[in-house]
Amino acid sequence: MGNKGPKTLPGHLKLLRGSSVHHPVPREMQPTVPATIPEPPLYLVGYAFDEWRRISAECARLRVLTSVDTQALAAYCQAYAVWRDAVELLNKARDADPETRGLLVEVLDTNGKPKTIKNPLVLIARDAADKMVKYAAEFGLTPSGRARLAAGLSVEKPRGKFEGYFAS
Repeated sequence: MGNKGPKTLPGHLKLLRGSSVHHPVPREMQPTVPATIPEPPLYLVGYAFDEWRRISAECARLRVLTSVDTQALAAYCQAYAVWRDAVELLNKARDADPETRGLLVEVLDTNGKPKTIKNPLVLIARDAADKMVKYAAEFGLTPSGRARLAAGLSVEKPRGKFEGYFAS
């Protein structure tokens, strides 16, 4: 299934942006914005824990970290940790193998004969990076994610009293 257009902005961002008769702001549930920055889930360790500590305050300030968003931020942090681990291991493999720079590894096939394949760490790093960027965009942590959030915060010029009554 393909994308069907831009993602819907949350109602509080639509209100700031302004609405029209043709596109009213829908009523929606509003999750609780915590008074303090939530603690990271206990299962986040290492780089995932560090990333939560690094980014959670900014997400809370932007009001994109509410009581129901902690698991999505935890998933972002975990994807970051997997990506970082894979990149660090690839760097070690690069240093140990100047010929292929760690991008290729030798394994045994089903007959026990050695064969050269793409290092699985390359795929792990790419998959984790894809997930990390996807989650990051949801929280406005990428340029396109910030642009999407900023679009919702832009101030439109006041509308005239006859606007909407006449065809453009």
